[in-house]
Amino acid sequence: MSMPFAKRFSIAGRVIGDGAPPLVIAELSGNHKGSLEQALALVDAAAKAGADAIKIQTYTADTITLNHNGPEFCITGGLWAGKTLYELYQEAYTPWEWHKALFERAAAHGVPLFSSPFDGSAVSLLESLNAPAYKIASFEINDIGLIERVAKTGKPVIISTGLATLSEIEEAVHTVKSVGGNQLALLHCISGYPTPIEDCNLATIQDLARRFDVIVGLSDHTKDSIASVTAIALGAQIIEKHFTLDRNDGSVDAAFSLEPDEFAAMVRDIRRAHAALGRVNYDLKPSEQGGREFRRSLYVCADIKQGELFGEHNVRSVRPGLGLHTRYLPQVLGQVAACDIAFGTPLSGNHLTTPLKEKC
Repeated sequence: MSMPFAKRFSIAGRVIGDGAPPLVIAELSGNHKGSLEQALALVDAAAKAGADAIKIQTYTADTITLNHNGPEFCITGGLWAGKTLYELYQEAYTPWEWHKALFERAAAHGVPLFSSPFDGSAVSLLESLNAPAYKIASFEINDIGLIERVAKTGKPVIISTGLATLSEIEEAVHTVKSVGGNQLALLHCISGYPTPIEDCNLATIQDLARRFDVIVGLSDHTKDSIASVTAIALGAQIIEKHFTLDRNDGSVDAAFSLEPDEFAAMVRDIRRAHAALGRVNYDLKPSEQGGREFRRSLYVCADIKQGELFGEHNVRSVRPGLGLHTRYLPQVLGQVAACDIAFGTPLSGNHLTTPLKEKC
């Protein structure tokens, strides 16, 4: 019998899952513009902006596609229209000789860095650098051999579900479990670049958690952070968002990436949203202390003489809450006052000639 997936696991010591704050990942992708200096600056800026983890992508144009200009290899719409797949990936890839420097720079900030590998050779490189986790990109969710290779490392696996049918997600989850993997997270993802907010269907996050009983989150390709913050309220425990130094610098994914100040604001909003969720609790909160005495109760709203009848003209339910509970108003009305009572007096049982009956 296979073991259930873990409800908590850690990436380089950072706990994810039940009871832990959401993990916010800065995805650097190809926003380095082919410059190691800019790639390192991205790591620095992401750490400063509050990212809990930083992610890169490990492939070359030759490991991800073919150098071919046939129709099926050409991009005809969207941000990258006019390029072949090979040209796009040749521009966007993170050279493998940079990886060690990027891992070391992230470690210097105390922020874990991991990657999306796109073939077995990429996994081998990342293993040599002791990558603490692996991400399977949306377009690779149907690469069963790659998922097996990653899961066999025994490290946490995060899979984005963009473009996948439900049965394909089920197959990917089964693949992880079939090779003994039990640290899995699924990220709801819409692989539109950028994603229109109306396409997000964030309610799917809750359904993923229910169906697969795994840690869930969102890989967000919208232009701002509203989807990411909203996802927290729906149970997202991981948020992945593309990160750039300057959205106008021409980097490959800049159009749907956040700049450092925007990313930092998103992190703050995610933390606040998570704090607001709290837990199921009906106790009086510290901020409510003193408030109960200003709730409604029964007060004398006109001077009353001993022997006078209580009625709606001289007893009302008002604020504050120092008089009899409002539930007793029907029993009070029609009774005889036991003494003189001044306007503005909180009504009590001593003012009544007939004792009140407690309600069940």
